[in-house]
Amino acid sequence: MEKDMTTTTKSMVSLPELFSQSTVAILDCIQAAKAVVTQTENFEKFSNFMEKITLILKDLSKSSVDDSESLRNGLDIVNLEIKVVNQLALECGSRNKSYLLINCRKILKQLENSTKEISRALNRIPLARLDDLRIINKITRLCKDMAEAEYSPSVMEITVLEMIESGLQERNVDRCYANDLFVLIAERVGVPDENLAMKKELEELKAEVQESKLGISMAESRRMEQIVELLEMADVMTSYEEKAKRYENERDSLGTQPLQALQSFCCPITMDVMVDPVEISSGRTFERSAIERWFADGHKDCPSTSIQLDSLVLQPNRTLRQTIEEWKYRNKMITIVSIKPKLQSNDEHEVLQSLCELQDLCRERELHCEWVTFEGYIPILTGLLSAKNREVRTQALAILCILVKDSHDNKERIAKEDDALKSIVRSLARQIKESKLALELLLQLSRSSVVRDVIGTIQGCIFLVVNMLNSDDAQASRDSRELLDNLSFLDNNVIEMAKANFFKPLLHLLSSDEVRFLMAKTLSEIDLTDHHKLSLVKDGGALGPLLQLLSHEDLGMKTVAVKALQNLSSLPQNGLQMIKEGAVGPLFEILYCHSLSSPSLREQVAVVIMHLAKSTNSPAADDEKISLLESVCWSSLGSEIRAKLRQLPAVQVLVQLCEVNNQMVRVRASAVKLFYCLTIDGDDISFQDHVGQRCIDTLLKIIKSPTDEEEAAAAMGIISNLPKDLQITQWLLDSGALDIIIFAFITGRNRNALNKEHGIEDAVRALCRFTVSTNKEWQKKVAETGVILELTKLLVSGTPLTKQYAAVSLKQFSESSTAMSQPLKKTRAFICCFAASETGCQVHRGICTVESSFCILEADAVEPLVRMLEEGHFGAAEASLDALLTLIDNERLQNGCKVLDQVNAIPPIIKLLSSTSTKLQEKALGALERIFRLPEMKQRYATLAQMPIVDITQRGSSGMKSMAAKVLAQLNVLGEQSSYF
Repeated sequence: MEKDMTTTTKSMVSLPELFSQSTVAILDCIQAAKAVVTQTENFEKFSNFMEKITLILKDLSKSSVDDSESLRNGLDIVNLEIKVVNQLALECGSRNKSYLLINCRKILKQLENSTKEISRALNRIPLARLDDLRIINKITRLCKDMAEAEYSPSVMEITVLEMIESGLQERNVDRCYANDLFVLIAERVGVPDENLAMKKELEELKAEVQESKLGISMAESRRMEQIVELLEMADVMTSYEEKAKRYENERDSLGTQPLQALQSFCCPITMDVMVDPVEISSGRTFERSAIERWFADGHKDCPSTSIQLDSLVLQPNRTLRQTIEEWKYRNKMITIVSIKPKLQSNDEHEVLQSLCELQDLCRERELHCEWVTFEGYIPILTGLLSAKNREVRTQALAILCILVKDSHDNKERIAKEDDALKSIVRSLARQIKESKLALELLLQLSRSSVVRDVIGTIQGCIFLVVNMLNSDDAQASRDSRELLDNLSFLDNNVIEMAKANFFKPLLHLLSSDEVRFLMAKTLSEIDLTDHHKLSLVKDGGALGPLLQLLSHEDLGMKTVAVKALQNLSSLPQNGLQMIKEGAVGPLFEILYCHSLSSPSLREQVAVVIMHLAKSTNSPAADDEKISLLESVCWSSLGSEIRAKLRQLPAVQVLVQLCEVNNQMVRVRASAVKLFYCLTIDGDDISFQDHVGQRCIDTLLKIIKSPTDEEEAAAAMGIISNLPKDLQITQWLLDSGALDIIIFAFITGRNRNALNKEHGIEDAVRALCRFTVSTNKEWQKKVAETGVILELTKLLVSGTPLTKQYAAVSLKQFSESSTAMSQPLKKTRAFICCFAASETGCQVHRGICTVESSFCILEADAVEPLVRMLEEGHFGAAEASLDALLTLIDNERLQNGCKVLDQVNAIPPIIKLLSSTSTKLQEKALGALERIFRLPEMKQRYATLAQMPIVDITQRGSSGMKSMAAKVLAQLNVLGEQSSYF
């Protein structure tokens, strides 16, 4: 009964609702998969499948798929498996990482099973009734990919799992094996290789295993307990003192003489002590590799007895192997103890021989390194670093390198030995073999935070390491770079590196708020060669942080930055780079603000500015000294400095310089460019008193016959930025500005690409002053040039700003079109029977042309204006919308809406309701309020507009909410008495 009710409930849910529920469940699962701490690549692979399913469900919800029981059952299976994977992902994001690693095969098997189940569920979708071949292909391909999907552990995970299995099967696993396994697990799951962290990880693993016992079988539970027991053999669970005491007890119980190998230890074929003894069917034991070769040569008899074997199967002789290992263990320990007095001999040959033997033992097993440490070899080895014999020092360094690898304790022991670090540093200056080993040892030592802090204090250490950066030996160069990186954690070390001409750490810290003062101070004090000065600015990136310090609130910060720039700016190439990166503005700002409070700072800033001025006279500089001022205006503080210059008589002087004769072309060009800088954000009053007919004539001559492309573009920029004053506009018309602007830039083809682009923007902007609808005479003059069609072309090919200004002019033209449109001629009734009547313009209902009535329909501008609504530039979209709205003003509403409908303009206007620009939203809302006055428009577009308008009632400003409510009332969504009004 309950099952029937569930089925009935599900059948009551619509198919789109089921698709929606499945999509939400899948998205939740994808989110959970992103939070896993293990198997991230495999879960990402699964998530990719799920994302494709959400797209398919979206397509199906819009399709004509049959609402069948098979489809609903398939969705139920998908949802069920999604829940399984979601739970799996949650566990993989919260459980102990080592536990997850040990069980990774089980996790991946479960993930793989769910993937295949989902694939089979998707196959239940009735594809035969679908009429969309694209969806069918998507589903078929995805089902195939998921059915064939495999999830595999990584190489390192496989290595860990194999070591675990081997450790559980072998009887002779020792502490070293457990150590190696635990270190590998820690490395894979991201646990630091430190006793405390690893001990905590093991405790968490044990707790996880204990907690999971209820949900797993007894066999699996026992296996997890065995793994924990294996890992507990690792040294992480034992203190150094406990291990040392255990070693001493073992050593004292062994005696002093090594035992000879028993005959049974040796392979009858090789006569060597066996490493991997195996037993054959005759009962005899041999070295595995030796007996395998014997069989490979075609022998089928026993090498010892010559008896024919009934089987060639090899069985590991674990008992013998463990006995051999115990014998080796005992003898190696005795050997290590016996070497110690030999190293203190006066016989150099004996010392060298003993060092070689000790090195071999240390390389053989990590356990031997522990015994060497317990035996107190470190003080003896560090003492040998002062030996006169180079080979003795080299061998001692090599052994110390082995002992400190992966041992923080041994690193600290070496650092505590008297003069040990000094002896190692001295070896850096010796022959390459010894210096490389000393460098390797220091690199290992620097990985301990305790020792790292001491290394940099050893006299000459950093200088010698920096010199090794340029070593012909690639490994030595890499090691020295890494060592310097490790030492750069201390500010004093960074300063010493800079003094040795290694600047990378200093430049890095120069961007850090905490120590940038100290680093900038260092840069200001050290003696630099020209090569290093150039390298610091060109390749090192020192300039950016120093320029930031110039704007710092703290006067001390500004002072050290100025001193550092003074040090660097003496090189002309650096001076030019400082100008390009905007150094001049902040320097003038300091000079202006702090000249009285800090005379010494003023003098230093003056020196830097003098260096920069000299750099503009260098062969690498292209501009006159006035470009120094020009760079001020384009700096980060440009707006403030431009304002200060406008307060001074700078505008008057620049206007005079702009009017100079052709004999001072370069001065004029620089003046025009700087004048352009000042017009960018200036107010009208700054220029009205100084710009006259003569200045305008000069600017237009520069545009018409340019000798400098940048100067011509700047002149065009000045004209576009001039105040919209009637007198200035008349001067421009009297000087022939209209033709020059249109033919030199808008229709001209003689500009280079970059300057032409900016020039056209300024020219089209300047044209807007002549197309205002309040002066139809000006409009006629502009239209007679044929520029309206050119503006239409720019709606397609121009930059966003060009399109914006072109749309502004077309809007202003269109505002006059109704008044300028010629009325249709009336025809007598009897003539109408024989001749077709004139229909006139679709919107203006009169006779329209581009030249006479400025009609944007006749100019074919409507469709480009519509496209601009969706191009993403707010200014261009607003201007194009304004132009289109001129078609539906007042009595033109009915006809204009039809035109907008024909060119599909209304959907883009509706999209603007979701724009991030409030202004665009308001204008689009106002436009729709007009459009929806027409019943046919309301019927056609109400559904599309409804949700964006509702959203505005929730999120918009109070004014927009009221307007949105009004439009919703038009659409019969809100009543006229709604509280929104």
